[in-house]
Amino acid sequence: MCQDYTDLNKACPKDSFLLPQIDQLVDATASHELLSFMDAYSGYNKIFMNPTDSEHTAFITDRGLYCYNVMLFGLKNAGAAYQRLVNRIFAKHIGSNMEVYVDDMLRGIEANPEKIKAIIDIEMRKTQKDIQSLTG
Repeated sequence: MCQDYTDLNKACPKDSFLLPQIDQLVDATASHELLSFMDAYSGYNKIFMNPTDSEHTAFITDRGLYCYNVMLFGLKNAGAAYQRLVNRIFAKHIGSNMEVYVDDMLRGIEANPEKIKAIIDIEMRKTQKDIQSLTG
């Protein structure tokens, strides 16, 4: 099922919250040796809409009338609203060891030599019983 929210988007005033510029994000993370990427898959669907706005997303099916209670990706201001939220959540980290672009997060990390050595030094499991012992 697909809903067309073109008219709703035209009727909504644009949220002027600016998204970060990609070149600034790249520059901010260039000093890190290693980067960890995270994608907040379906993150939009975790943010509840204002109940009075929810009725504007109504649609009809053969099973009845429905409306969304969570923010939709296709709504005009969804990107700005989501960016504002993640900026608030990660405010202590953005600019120092983390950058956020809507639902994508990039964190600079440093390799820990002790942990790398521990992984390299792990004794290989040779029998089926040895391997099964890893799961308890």
